[in-house]
Amino acid sequence: MDKKDITALFKASYGLYLLSAKNGEQDNGCIINTFMQITSAEPFVCIISVNKQNFTNEIVSQTRKFNLSTLTVDTPFEVVKRFGFQSGRNVDKFEGFTGFARSANGLTYLDDCANAFLSFDVLETLDFGTHTIFKAALTDCQTLNNSESLTYGYYQRNVKPKPQPAEKQGYRCNVCGYVYEGETLPPDFICPLCKHGATDFVKI
Repeated sequence: MDKKDITALFKASYGLYLLSAKNGEQDNGCIINTFMQITSAEPFVCIISVNKQNFTNEIVSQTRKFNLSTLTVDTPFEVVKRFGFQSGRNVDKFEGFTGFARSANGLTYLDDCANAFLSFDVLETLDFGTHTIFKAALTDCQTLNNSESLTYGYYQRNVKPKPQPAEKQGYRCNVCGYVYEGETLPPDFICPLCKHGATDFVKI
């Protein structure tokens, strides 16, 4: 097999979460899909993986604290777009947004399109090139409702808008739909919206 079909990775069962952190007075957050519980007794230890391009990665690395909100199937695409398709370096993602509350650690969590939140203190960081893995201890958690959790597969099928026939010529990101206009896609190109690399683009 000469070329990997990376869409095979989309078949794995992932949840979608809002990772939130705070940089001084600035709240920030991004959408992630890699979270795992490691231990089943106190202290509860979990790991998350976060793209280094995300401003939230930088904040968590500095503050050593974060919250996770478990998104539900009722999450509107606008929420995913707000927190997943723009950078906190350029905009205040929480400006004009009211669907959140604060946990005991002072960080935000979603309270109208999440069924639970979890608070963590970082124990260790591991560098994996494009991503950082944060190993963290659970400090607080709460079930908010019994709505079904949003998986990556459900998001792709039912939440994410279907791509429209493109008039533009170039390459489309398989993850978020961003279109790069040009005859050749640079091999080191990073999607400005979802931060995925050139291997996640297809020619249109």
